[in-house]
Amino acid sequence: MPDVVVIGAGIAGLACAARLAEAGTDALVLEARPRIGGRIRTFRPADGGPALELGAQIVHGDRNPAHTVLGPQPAAPRPEAAYVVAGRVARPMGALARGGHPPWLLEARLAGYTPEPAPSPHAGVTPTSGAPQPPTTGAPLPAPDPTVGAWLAASGATPAEVATAREWVRQTWAADPDRLSAAEVAAAVRQDPGGRGEFTVPGGLDLLPARLAEGLRVRTASPVRRIETAADGSGVRLLTEDGELTAGRVVVAVPPAVVAGGLLGIAGLGPDRSAAARTLAPGDGFCAVVTLDRPAPETASVFDADGVGGFLSCRRGRPEVLVVAKDAAAACVREAVGSATHLGALLAVALPWTAGAEVLGAETADWTADPYSGGAFCAPGPGAVRAARAWARPLDGRVFFAGEAAATGRALPWLQGAYADGRRAAEEVLEARK
Repeated sequence: MPDVVVIGAGIAGLACAARLAEAGTDALVLEARPRIGGRIRTFRPADGGPALELGAQIVHGDRNPAHTVLGPQPAAPRPEAAYVVAGRVARPMGALARGGHPPWLLEARLAGYTPEPAPSPHAGVTPTSGAPQPPTTGAPLPAPDPTVGAWLAASGATPAEVATAREWVRQTWAADPDRLSAAEVAAAVRQDPGGRGEFTVPGGLDLLPARLAEGLRVRTASPVRRIETAADGSGVRLLTEDGELTAGRVVVAVPPAVVAGGLLGIAGLGPDRSAAARTLAPGDGFCAVVTLDRPAPETASVFDADGVGGFLSCRRGRPEVLVVAKDAAAACVREAVGSATHLGALLAVALPWTAGAEVLGAETADWTADPYSGGAFCAPGPGAVRAARAWARPLDGRVFFAGEAAATGRALPWLQGAYADGRRAAEEVLEARK
């Protein structure tokens, strides 16, 4: 009987199991998919061209744990050209900066926002923002917790700039700005320990889970269907498609959507945690690598501000176009991929050099349709931070929970957040075993 079973071989589950192994704890990782890595999925062209990411894209920060696991990684290369699509016309990205409120600047200002305490009913005034203060020309913010959409509306940016920034937020957070808490988004950014800069893993981001899994016992294609604590409290019983397994403790390191969708049942979950699983629903996410019959003439990155294509990129001399789309744009790209004509039209707006090109193939990752993901990742929307706290609490001292969803509001929902939360859960297990 293993001391601990970790369910899920994404970054959170592998980081948890690695920490348990460091402490001498016998841990077994069970993964439902036939591969490890969770929402990391790397595409490697058949001709040996550069790897492209169909899931998590980059390593955020110079203190990201990926550098510790894999060694120092190079900074993400800057494209030769960057464009923005607006009105279904691609223009240089610098056009966004001329108005004074480009989306990346508004995003940086949002990171500094802190809400002021709600005023006394007798004060006669309503606070409009925390630090930094938006210009007084903006509309007053609702108190005490404005949405990101309301914060943007009060930022002093023009309506066109606000519309562009809203789409930028959708592609960053996989959620509508009107369903994101400005205070919680800002807090997650400020509390992120990853540091500065953006980095890539040249050999493919899936090298990270592969390295974490070294020396661990990992079984793939082994879905767990139900977890039950023993009647005498001596351990945990897991019902798998291969039979029954008993362990001292279990760490659930799968997205709450897997539980909410009925793929994993947990006895004694309770109404609060069941509600939390439903609340922590990830946003829509869809990625595609489209291979064309001609190479790109330049290395370029495109932001589709119209909400149709998400982010698109190509590399000089390569025939692939990478499309990463979230929220409403994910639905647009998902539909377009089903038709070579529609897909070609979408690409031609963002990257005019693709006009008339033949689509030779499209490798897709529909994270929302993936039953073991349910979407991209969780963002701090209505009730999500409170739900994350409820989800992260251990159950009966035997069942523990980990993952980016459990860290909502405390960390960014990317690699570093998942890694840190897996380590957190491991420490809880180690403390409980003392």
